[in-house]
Amino acid sequence: MYVPPSSAAAELVLLERGWLSSNNVLLRDGEAGTALLFDSGHVSHAEQTLALVHQALGGLALGRLVNTHLHSDHCGGNARLQAAHDALQLLVPPGQAQAVRDWDVGLLGYRPTGQLCPRFHIDGVVQPGELLRCGRWCFEALAAPGHDPHALVYFDAGSGVLLSGDALWRDGFGVVFPELDGEAGFADVAATLDLIERLPVREVLPGHGGHFSDVAAALARARSRLARHERNPQAHARHGAKVLVKYHLMELGRLPLDELRTWLAATPLLGSCQQRCGVAGTQLEFGLLLLDELCRRGALAVREGVVIDL
Repeated sequence: MYVPPSSAAAELVLLERGWLSSNNVLLRDGEAGTALLFDSGHVSHAEQTLALVHQALGGLALGRLVNTHLHSDHCGGNARLQAAHDALQLLVPPGQAQAVRDWDVGLLGYRPTGQLCPRFHIDGVVQPGELLRCGRWCFEALAAPGHDPHALVYFDAGSGVLLSGDALWRDGFGVVFPELDGEAGFADVAATLDLIERLPVREVLPGHGGHFSDVAAALARARSRLARHERNPQAHARHGAKVLVKYHLMELGRLPLDELRTWLAATPLLGSCQQRCGVAGTQLEFGLLLLDELCRRGALAVREGVVIDL
């Protein structure tokens, strides 16, 4: 748990999480007796999320839950928090609101990536330019496409605090998912980094990893990573494919090799990555190549016919 220096009386609390879960940011309004939470982590950590949030609330009511974007590591705890807080209002970026209402797991990306996310319902959307107020905080929603085309970041001009989601980490940014599926995304990443550079940011609370204040250095590292991706999109696609496989094992912990083979052959985005990489052979053969690379790097292991996350 981290309370930024600019956050008097713990009015803002960062809950830094480990993978798979995204970080959570809680805004507290003691006078109103309510709080606002950004992102809810992964379903595998839903009970942990509930306990951490309950502790950070300190008796306040959780009034709103806002998702920066709808990847499963940022919204997988939505359903559990909704079940625990009857009056909770859930708000998401507008681009996928109808897909949530219809629970279209194709459009939401959970079927193409083969990822887990329990169904949740939404109460509304946050439009770019909209202000979210809680106590003395006033965060403006800003469109931040790239890693996810519908993502939002949130900036409080009074404190200079930026909630950057997966648009900017201390050492880069998230996989550019549109590019894995053959759609343009690198230019959006560049535009989002330009947006952040124009803001008078003093402290960044990212979606993963620790908070940081050396924004210029983080932007420089992000631009360097982006330049590598642009020079070699095939390498980015291969990296993204390995992320998908590693993520799946992190979700489950361990999986019989035969079941993983079925998943590798059937997960649509892996096929798209293979096309982007220009690798010949079947999708299963491509997936097994990725598994071998991950095992050689020590990220996974195969023991007695079972694939284990390390």
